Amino acid sequence: LKFRLAGYPRKHNEGRVEVFYNDEWGTICDDDFTLGNAHVLCRHLGFVAATGWAHSAKYGKGVGRIWLDNVNCAGGEKSIRDCKHRGWGNSDCSHEEDAGVICKDERIPGFKDYNVIEVRKLMARVGSTTVPTEHPGWVPRCWCSGHSPSWCRIPRWQEGGTGFPSCAPRRCPWGPRVMGYPGVAGDTSTATGLAGCDSGLLPPCRLFTERQQLNYHLHSVSCTGTEVHLSMCTFEFYRGNASAACGAGMPAVVSCLPGPIFAAGNAHRKKQRQQQQGQPRIRLKGGARVGEGRVEVLKSSEWGTICDDRWNLLSASVVCRELGFGSAKEALTGARMGQGTGPIHLNEVQCQGTEKSLWSCPFRNITQEDCKHSEDAAVRCNIPYMGYENLIRLSGGRSRFEGRVEVAVGAGDGDQPHWGLVCGEGWGTLEAMVACRQLGLGFANHGLQETWYWDASNVTEMVMSGVKCAGHEMSLSHCQHHGASLSCRNTGTRFAAGVICSETASDLLLHAPLVQETAYIEDRPLHMLYCAAEENCLSSSARLANWPYGHRRLLRFSSQIHNHGRADFRPKAGRHSWVWHECH
Repeated sequence: LKFRLAGYPRKHNEGRVEVFYNDEWGTICDDDFTLGNAHVLCRHLGFVAATGWAHSAKYGKGVGRIWLDNVNCAGGEKSIRDCKHRGWGNSDCSHEEDAGVICKDERIPGFKDYNVIEVRKLMARVGSTTVPTEHPGWVPRCWCSGHSPSWCRIPRWQEGGTGFPSCAPRRCPWGPRVMGYPGVAGDTSTATGLAGCDSGLLPPCRLFTERQQLNYHLHSVSCTGTEVHLSMCTFEFYRGNASAACGAGMPAVVSCLPGPIFAAGNAHRKKQRQQQQGQPRIRLKGGARVGEGRVEVLKSSEWGTICDDRWNLLSASVVCRELGFGSAKEALTGARMGQGTGPIHLNEVQCQGTEKSLWSCPFRNITQEDCKHSEDAAVRCNIPYMGYENLIRLSGGRSRFEGRVEVAVGAGDGDQPHWGLVCGEGWGTLEAMVACRQLGLGFANHGLQETWYWDASNVTEMVMSGVKCAGHEMSLSHCQHHGASLSCRNTGTRFAAGVICSETASDLLLHAPLVQETAYIEDRPLHMLYCAAEENCLSSSARLANWPYGHRRLLRFSSQIHNHGRADFRPKAGRHSWVWHECH
């Protein structure tokens, strides 16, 4: 079973409940509905509990089957299957009675969210071989100079001199293959956006396929190019004999162009491109992974956020494409990527999906009463599959979120990767941030230079040293490091680098205006400053003063620190290790 929230208007933690059963999405009738039912359904959706439920299609009428009716849960059941009901598909309701739930805005730790558009459920086809994209980034190589297909990185189609397509490695994956007649530019824009690329090109050559017959599933696919998923385009299914279909056509193929941050090229070219583009007017903040975060826009030289009223996948896709990613996988509301600071610039953004910039979309200027930062909008974008997570792993930790870092080196075409350790010398939080991002495990809690307590692997060789990251890289290999000439003073496994990652993190921010408003100068007698001196709060010249006579001139101010992150802030030392001090 799969569950999702749907309807409008709604926040991310509320909506009409839809259940995927027997290969079809359907709704639940509100007859005899209780809060106990809502508790079970909210846990299915990844929330810890329910705070309420809604009847009479409050979030709009659904379509398709009404799968469940007269559901009766106590509230503690693990699945809706365990609750009493009339049986699947047995209902006397109409969609005017569709039930909805309001869930507590607190996620179950580690829950994998199904309420997103997943590209990998689609199948990829090149030539006559069908490959589920759960084996991502790999399809048969095109017919190069008449040779048979072989498994390879995603190819780029070019016209070869022999009349056959020639292949060149391309890191950005192809979009999903649709069986049907050759597409148009709008179709490829949708397909490549789904694959995480920002645009698509039609191949300049025909494909030579094997002589066995192909099975076609879709035809007459027609997209405008603004859709966020191929399922939102118009298309037709082939019925009956699928192998005899598509007599006048051929398999549809797309080629993707990666966005700037994924494109191959040296640092000089990237720097040149950034200079040409000038200062960006939109950015993502607060996300642990590439292509996700709170949306912030630059207006009147000040960065601010967007209110989540009417925020949807179309507007989110415009943001994603503007930043060089694919279409949006999820449009997040309710400050799911943390609360921003400063002004809220935009409200009720309503993009059509064709816009090249969010600033081209209709929106309403904000007033102070309209929105708070607890309603900041965010996005998760489709990004190209780069395979970076296959080049790093953790070993020895108590959970999958911690351990000694092991990296793969020398993994060429068909070669078995050689795993080794990273020297802990100079390893810190920035390097740990990149490692956790590459692993897909969120934020870095700690970067550890000694890992003798995680000695559970037979990998003992150091293969990387001198790692120095800026913090924004997608892979440790993109950071500065010594390359083949290793230099590590302590080469034993106890000095290998390790990380502790976390799906959420605190984000502390000093309230700077308060410091400015409250700052003042005070002359204070030395006999009142013994504690301050003991805590090293006075300048070094205070040691030469004639204690306890005389005075010091101090700059004093009040401070206030806000936590805008998605996790509680905790000091490094737990309460049990705090010590009493007479000064405090």
